[in-house]
Amino acid sequence: MKLLLINAVCGIRSTGRICVDIAEQYEKDGYDVKIAYGRENVPKQYEKYAVKIGGNADVYAHALGHKLFDNRGAYSKSATKKFLEWADEFDPDILWLHNLHDFYINIKLLFGWIKSRPNMQVKWTQHDCWAFTGGCYHYQISKCNKWQSKCDSCPKVSSSRGIFLKTKKNFELKKKLFCGIKNMTLITPSYWLREEVQKSFLKEYPIEVVHNKIDLNVFKPTEGDFRKRYGLEGKTIILGVASAWSKEKGLDDFIKLSTMLDDGKKIVLVGLKKEQMKNVPESILVIPRTNNAKELAEIYTTSDVFLNLTYEDTYPTVNLEAQACGTPVITYKTGGSPESVPTENVVECGNLEEIVEKLKSIKILKVNTDF
Repeated sequence: MKLLLINAVCGIRSTGRICVDIAEQYEKDGYDVKIAYGRENVPKQYEKYAVKIGGNADVYAHALGHKLFDNRGAYSKSATKKFLEWADEFDPDILWLHNLHDFYINIKLLFGWIKSRPNMQVKWTQHDCWAFTGGCYHYQISKCNKWQSKCDSCPKVSSSRGIFLKTKKNFELKKKLFCGIKNMTLITPSYWLREEVQKSFLKEYPIEVVHNKIDLNVFKPTEGDFRKRYGLEGKTIILGVASAWSKEKGLDDFIKLSTMLDDGKKIVLVGLKKEQMKNVPESILVIPRTNNAKELAEIYTTSDVFLNLTYEDTYPTVNLEAQACGTPVITYKTGGSPESVPTENVVECGNLEEIVEKLKSIKILKVNTDF
């Protein structure tokens, strides 16, 4: 039996780690497993699974085309054709899709190939809302429900969308491509996302909720010298971690919060890009993104509280990672984020005053260990 997974990355970041976890489990069960990916590098221990789709030039051309014409998934034709030739030879019994929207694969060609193989079992894990919208990954911050009928005149225009928006056209294309697939099951990592999918054109498929898992051999209480190295002895460390920081991930709120705290508390943010670091006040300690899970576990462990001020999220694994290291999590009430933390640790979006009050009693905050 053969399993083929497709995702933007392999072995890194949350979706890449989820894919290798699946690969290792299926391999133990006797499957021949491959992970097709399009972006970045693969950790050495996972190279045996990795099959690269295209190269950097394909990604850059795809990204440029999308930047101009809002055509995410419309390019990478040559790379996709070559990959599908390989996939035909591999001949998977199970195809497991993950993130398809990172400028590396052509969705018309991919789903045409899928529909030509009606006996192949197909799974598709929805890590966000992109599959059933006209272009955006999330719509919570804009409070838009147009995707439930027909996306047009998108209220969430950003630099990541094309200059010439094709929201309506993209919506209709996805509906045509993604519907009518035999033997496909959708998987969501949260009950919140399952309910959203059931309101979309993807409601024709069975939907399973499978909460994201983390490697508890890595994410566990881990001693390190982080506190000493950065001169944080005696400080209450308030940690935030993201693979890509933005207003939606709560960066602006962390900056506001830094002006509301006393000198005994220190905000530490992991994952900022160099250009973002320039705009963050010196009162916040900023650290670049790391793919070293052990280092991240050390930072989680030494922190006093993990703060997730996200405005849009599906089921953030950072909540699980922090709690597995023994650190309590406070999160905004958004998407599936509250599903992984104790109810009393959930705060309404934007309510920084309540955040400050909860930070006064960190020692009594509960930690969820049911993961």
